[in-house]
Amino acid sequence: MSTELATILAGAPPGVLSLAGGFPNPSTFPTDEIAEIVARLMRDDPAVTLQYAAPEGIRSVREYLIDRQEQTQGRRPQLEELMVTSGGMECIALTCRGVLAPGDTVVVEAPTYLGALMAFESAGLSVEGVAVDADGLCVDALAERLEAGLRPRMLYIIPDYQNPSGRTLPLERRRALVELCRRFDVLIFEDVAYREISFDGSSLPSLWSLGPDVVLQAGTFSKLLSPGVRLGWAAARPDVIAQLSAAKQLTDQCAGALGQRIVEEYGRAGLFERGVPRSRELYASHWRAMDSALRAQMPEGVTWSEPTGGFFSWMTVPVDTMELRPAALEAGVMYVPGTLFGGPPNTLRLSFSLLDEEELETAVVRLSTLF
Repeated sequence: MSTELATILAGAPPGVLSLAGGFPNPSTFPTDEIAEIVARLMRDDPAVTLQYAAPEGIRSVREYLIDRQEQTQGRRPQLEELMVTSGGMECIALTCRGVLAPGDTVVVEAPTYLGALMAFESAGLSVEGVAVDADGLCVDALAERLEAGLRPRMLYIIPDYQNPSGRTLPLERRRALVELCRRFDVLIFEDVAYREISFDGSSLPSLWSLGPDVVLQAGTFSKLLSPGVRLGWAAARPDVIAQLSAAKQLTDQCAGALGQRIVEEYGRAGLFERGVPRSRELYASHWRAMDSALRAQMPEGVTWSEPTGGFFSWMTVPVDTMELRPAALEAGVMYVPGTLFGGPPNTLRLSFSLLDEEELETAVVRLSTLF
């Protein structure tokens, strides 16, 4: 699977339109604002900005993130309940190293994020998939497994605009899931990478805000600011944060101070409140273009999810998408087969974030010829 991920991250060959990687659109990168912030930090704060930082993060950055958690999720963590990470993926790796142990069982949505599956596999964890439907994780199905004797240490879930399916877990299921995991002493790892990319600006309560005693939340600024900043956060009980911090001291020791201070200065200036709505509008327009093209081009028997945010749609087709991939590349379009996410062979993930509307329509036309 590592080879597959490398292929996705490398991008498409010349002449091929990629619906594969979940890359933010570069037009959303606030280059002028970041340039001004960096120049100011180099002038006024180099001793902090260019120095090592504490494993938990620069204190002023954590204090800003605490304010932001309260603003965006309605609950204010204590300082010892939040730390800075080098993106959301690092939080997964730190959890594997600091909270879990080889042989532990992790429950995931089936399908789920490829990067998480790779991390769990490399850490020697046992992964159990639980069924999903149009509303995301089937909590009743998980309850049946737990009552039958399954004893996972952790549940990994992306409740908002899930990667790869684009589905969102309804509020009723969120509440039931928190209560279920609390009853069976299962730590919920809530990945909120796409939470703020809702097309209409609305949001449901996060699992962390509903159950901070049983939820470890991992967030990232890769989709809200830039992947190049490589910054995220973890919010959880103090004992869990302490385990993550101890693990971080054995990896990169600290997130880059420059990225931390960029996020802090950008946020304190109110720039997220200006930039995120523009990103939402862009991705919403991309999805409308793709959905319109799918409806016009796809033959009967092909279905797809209809996300209300995020970057992805999940498609079901009448063929094996792994076997079809060479023909797709020859036709000039690239996608990710569903089996890489733990899905059935006749599924695939489509990303609409990177290509413009005209390119999306062309890519869908090329894809439709295969079916």
